[in-house]
Amino acid sequence: MSKKFEIRREVVVPGTQEQIWAAISAETAGWMFPSPLEIPADGSRPDSPVIATWEPPTELGIHMDGPDGWFNHLEYLVEARDNSTAVVRYVHAGVFADDWDNQYDGASKHTDFYLHSLGQYVRYFAGQSATYVSAEGPEASGTPAAMATLRSALGIGSDTAVDDTVTFDVPGFGTITAVVDYLNDWFVGLRTDDALLRFYGRNAFGGNVDVAHHLFAAGTDGEAASAGWKGWLDGVYA
Repeated sequence: MSKKFEIRREVVVPGTQEQIWAAISAETAGWMFPSPLEIPADGSRPDSPVIATWEPPTELGIHMDGPDGWFNHLEYLVEARDNSTAVVRYVHAGVFADDWDNQYDGASKHTDFYLHSLGQYVRYFAGQSATYVSAEGPEASGTPAAMATLRSALGIGSDTAVDDTVTFDVPGFGTITAVVDYLNDWFVGLRTDDALLRFYGRNAFGGNVDVAHHLFAAGTDGEAASAGWKGWLDGVYA
C-alpha cells in the first residue's frame, strides 16, 4: 500500500548563497545528477510546470504529481551566514508504493550523501562544468559483502578514515590518487584535483553497487569514462 514519507535535513555548506543557488538549480551534475530543467542563460525562472517556488538565491521548490495520489516534492531554503557559509534546509516528501521501510532507509541515507557532495562541490569546484558519468556493477555486486570488496579495490582498509589518501588503478585512467571525503557502510566518496568520485552500495537496498562520478577536467569523453568505470566494476567483481 502507498504511504507518504518526508525527509528533512539542515546542513551548513561552505559557500555563498549565490554559489549554492547555482549548484542546486543549474549545476546539479556537479554533485548529484543532471537536472532535466533547462535554466535560461539569464537565470530567470524556467518554463516548467514542476517549478513550485523560484526565489533566487534563497528558495527553490520542485513538485511533481502522478496518478493515484503519487507526488514527489523537493524544497531547498538557503540562509546566508557569516564567513561565506550558508545553512541549507532541505525537504524531500512524496509517496513510496512498496517496501516502505527499505525505500525510506535508502532515501534517507542517500540524502545525507548527496548533501555532503553538495558541500564538496561548492567548496572545491563551484561554477565548474561537470561531466556526469555512471556505471552499474554486475550481478555479483549485489551480495552483502560487495562493499567490502569495493573498499579493498579502492585501497581502503579497516583503519582508513576521512581525509586519508588512497591510491588505486583503473584501466584506461591509470593510477588515481584521491582524498577520502565520505566513508560509511553504504557509500564511499573520493575527491581528486578534478573529480568527485562517488560509489554507492545499493546492494544494501536491493540493487547492485554502482558509481556516479562528477568529472571536471575539460574535454572529458563521458561515454568513454562510463565504459571505463563499467569495466573496472566488472573486474572488481569478476
